Amino acid sequence: MEIKTGYLYHIKDEYFDVVNDENLMQNHERGKKRPTYFTIKDENILWFIPISSKVEKYQKIIDKKIEKYGFCNTILIEKIYENDAAILLQNAFPTLEKYIDHVHTINGKPAKVSEKLEKIILQNFQNLMKLHVRGQKIFLTDINKLKEKMLEEIK
Repeated sequence: MEIKTGYLYHIKDEYFDVVNDENLMQNHERGKKRPTYFTIKDENILWFIPISSKVEKYQKIIDKKIEKYGFCNTILIEKIYENDAAILLQNAFPTLEKYIDHVHTINGKPAKVSEKLEKIILQNFQNLMKLHVRGQKIFLTDINKLKEKMLEEIK
C-alpha cells in the first residue's frame, strides 16, 4: 500500500503493544477501529495525528487554552467530509508503515482531507515541532522516545 500525506488511516493494535505508551489514545472504542489518523509521511517515519468526532469535548479545551494563552494551535476544529472534527495535533506520534492497518474509506474510496485543510494541518504541525525542538512540552507523549524506537526497528 502506498502511504501518502493527507490521507486518513487506521493503526494496528500491534503498534500499541510494541511502544507500550499509556499517553497514546486508545485504539478501540466500542469494538470499532478508532481513531482515524491524518498521516504525514516524513521519510521512513509516518506521523499520525488523531481525528476525533468529540468536537464539544475538544472545543472546551480549545476555549480554555485561548483564555489562558490567547490562541490554540494544538487542537483544530475543522470540517472533514461535511462533519466537524477535532484534529488533535497535541496527540501526534511517529509510527511506521508496517503498523498501518488500513486506509480509511468513505463511499468505498480512500479518504483524504482537502488540500486547504492539509496545508493548515501541516503548517501547525511544523510550528509545533519547532517549539518541541526548542524544548517546549507540546505533545502528550514522548515523541522523541517513540521516534527512536521506530528508527531502531528500521535498522
